[in-house]
Amino acid sequence: MTSNLPPRRALVTGASSGIGYELARIMAADGWSVVLAARSQDKLAALADQLRAQPPGVGLQRDSPPVTVDVVPIDLSQPGAAERLFDAATAGGRPITALVNNAGFGLWGPFAENDPAELDRLIQLNVAAPTALARLALPEMIARRSGYILNVASAAAFQPGPLMAAYYASKAYVLHLSEAIAEEANRQGVRVTALCPGPVSTDFSRRAAMESSRLFRGHALDARRVAADGYRGMLRGARIVVPGVKYKLLTFAGRFAPRAWLAKIAMRMQARV
Repeated sequence: MTSNLPPRRALVTGASSGIGYELARIMAADGWSVVLAARSQDKLAALADQLRAQPPGVGLQRDSPPVTVDVVPIDLSQPGAAERLFDAATAGGRPITALVNNAGFGLWGPFAENDPAELDRLIQLNVAAPTALARLALPEMIARRSGYILNVASAAAFQPGPLMAAYYASKAYVLHLSEAIAEEANRQGVRVTALCPGPVSTDFSRRAAMESSRLFRGHALDARRVAADGYRGMLRGARIVVPGVKYKLLTFAGRFAPRAWLAKIAMRMQARV
């Protein structure tokens, strides 16, 4: 029996490095066509060449059609960018069957000293863009009764985060939005997953000036492992994926600890040493 579902095609934001880069590699190896979005055209072009050249992954036939790879250089921190990206990704009537909202960045330092322009960019990229993309992608997925949304949140989503207040708050938003949409769309065949890793050694940590903090010393996770956990969780329809036993325990314990304690612990862990 022939399926009426469209070919598997994923839109991956923040695909030029870190978790997004690894997710794009994993999905392409598993037979997904991908749309790569990030600011750096050069990095996206290099990744696209790599994905087009790689052989089929385990379980795929050697004569499987090659994945198609599209590149959309775009700054999602700019107003209206999410809508422009979605239009480009779906041009020619090609649907998106999986949306990976990965793009984001963090700001380190006391909230009162954060650059207001950078705060605006953080809110646009971490909150407004994934919200807009999910809203654009969901109706078609619901109509087909099939689709996936993988939102990259953070273990930070489960607690307040002094010295990274806006970032932690943005990831709490992503987590709660994901859980709510997952409940709404579950009976309509759409799976929504929030990936909530602990600290990962990527360009994100370097940009946020976090590598010298206690949080990252000896605790950073491998981006490839985090991406693989997120991908498997997405396929099985898990609503929340927390990679690593340590961080699963920490997020679980955090639900019962006094909120003031969590804030004090986060303050200490994120202080530079």
